[in-house]
This record gives sequence, C-alpha cells and structure tokens, in this order.
Amino acid sequence: MSKKLILSMLIVLSLVGMVMAGDTKSVQLALFNPVQMVPETESITGVSLDLIYVVNKNVTGFSFTLIGVNRATEDVKGVEWGLGNWVDGFCYGWQDGFVNRVGTRFVGFQDGIVNITQGDLTGVQLGMVNWTDGFVHGAQMGIFNYSAGRFIGFQGGAVNVSKGEFSGAALGIVNYAEGSVKGFQGGIVNSAAEMHGVQLGLVNYTKSLDGLQIGLANYNGNKEPLEFMVFVNWSF
Repeated sequence: MSKKLILSMLIVLSLVGMVMAGDTKSVQLALFNPVQMVPETESITGVSLDLIYVVNKNVTGFSFTLIGVNRATEDVKGVEWGLGNWVDGFCYGWQDGFVNRVGTRFVGFQDGIVNITQGDLTGVQLGMVNWTDGFVHGAQMGIFNYSAGRFIGFQGGAVNVSKGEFSGAALGIVNYAEGSVKGFQGGIVNSAAEMHGVQLGLVNYTKSLDGLQIGLANYNGNKEPLEFMVFVNWSF
C-alpha cells in the first residue's frame, strides 16, 4: 500500500468528518479501526466505504470494505461486501465475502466460501461450507452443509448433515440426518434416524422406515416387513 494512498485517505477522512459533524452519520470512511470517521460505538445509516477493517454498532444500508472486514457489534440491515463480513447480532439482507458470519439470526442471502449463522436462518446459504446452529427455513447449497436445529427446505452438496428434524429434500453424495426426515434423500449414501418418505441411493439406512428405499442395499431397522433388501425396501 503506497504512502500517497494512505495520506489521501486520511485527508478525506478529516475533511468529510468536518462536513458530517453532527448526528446524521450517514457516511462512514475508514482505513482500519480505530482510524475511521465515525467511532465504533456509533451506528451508520447510509454508506460505509472502507479499506481494511471497520467497526460500528448498527449498520443500515451498504457497507463495502476493499481488502478486509466489515464488522457490526449489533445488527445489520442491508448489504455487506468484503473479504469478511462479521455481525454479532441479527442481519437482514445480503452478505457477500470469503467468510460471512452472523451471531443470532439471519434473514436473506449469504454468499461466500464459508457462511456461518449461529442462530436461526431464513433464506439461502451458498458457499463451500454452510453452517447454521439454529432453525433453517430455506436452502443450503455447497460442498459441506450443516444444520444443528430443525430444517425446512433444501440441502444440496457433497455432504449434507442435519442434526434436528428435517422436512424437505437433501441431494448429495452423503446425506446424514440424526433426526427424523420427512421428504426425500438422494445420494450415494443416505442415512436417517427415521425416514418418512423416499431414500434413493446406493446405500440407504434408517432405524425406522415409513416409506420407500430404492438402492443397491437398503436397511430398515424396525424390520417391518423386512430388515434388509436389495434394490427396493418399503414399510407403510
């Protein structure tokens, strides 16, 4: 990074800061925290344009960091673009970056290499790794998809893992559900604690079947009417 660029940014920060003095706080400019026009303890409603790392309380609007991280210690409503987008509270909108993280609840679209929502998700996660600790109502699409809570919607990826109740469709190489599944699993290996629907794959496993298994090897733990069958197994 050239000295001229840093100096120019500092000059812009100081000039705009004098113009924006007051309570509007509709524009944020930052090099890296704490070298930012609006302090991290205050909120932004408008536009945040930053270079490396910016921190604010709440952000409503558009936040763009060129080579770094957008950080909100509370909530975000709007669009975040950066290498990393980090929200401690809830986020309504769109996060686009290599790593996106929301602390409590996300409603919208997460697009990145790694997407993490530590609360509930309503919307879509699209990335190599998608991880949600709470309830999911929507879709996860990537190489590895993980949901710890109840899931309603669609999982599509190489490996799909659901720890809670699953309602919808899972398509992947491996589909693994620790809870009950109501819907469809399609892959090479499908596993569910309880299956209420259809499993389609080379190997299908469930402890309790209420539906149909189609594959090379099909195991039904409740043994009604058959515990194991090749090609097709069923229980209704």
